[in-house]
Amino acid sequence: MIGKILFGEDAFVYGSIALVIGIWWFLYRTRSGLVLRAVGDSHASAHALGYPVLKIRTLAVLFGGACAGLAGAYLPLAYTPFFVPGMTAGRGWIALALVVFSSWRPGRIVVGAYLFGAVTILQLHAQGLGLGIPSQLMSSLPYLATVIVLVLISRGRSSTAGSAAPASLGLVFVPDR
Repeated sequence: MIGKILFGEDAFVYGSIALVIGIWWFLYRTRSGLVLRAVGDSHASAHALGYPVLKIRTLAVLFGGACAGLAGAYLPLAYTPFFVPGMTAGRGWIALALVVFSSWRPGRIVVGAYLFGAVTILQLHAQGLGLGIPSQLMSSLPYLATVIVLVLISRGRSSTAGSAAPASLGLVFVPDR
């Protein structure tokens, strides 16, 4: 049984685990990761040190887009054996909530992904057991869990603690200022 759990997955699952480990190593064990985090925390300071802030931000966005593309490819290639328009069904918002839930830390993403995945699997098992719960309610469980987690996270932060998000997140960088 443990062998089936550990080795019965498709290549995307093992690739995603390797990707999380690689991102953690890059962010916390390399100079380039330190520079990336510096750009996220204070783009003006990173620019003053001579780092190309716009180039670093562009590369980070491109990498994030590539990861989103891999996630989108997982659905028709591994999750289901076919493609249907609209098959993401709002799962991108769950992914964004997962980033907030993990406080922008790669290791916590795994815990959050398993939490949201468990809610999805619970929905499928409850429908299979015929518990008499409306399928619309069961289908909304992953999204309801997302909203509940985001509310709990926002209530848990004190006004002085702030967010764990990078300080320059969403701020426009103009090099000549």
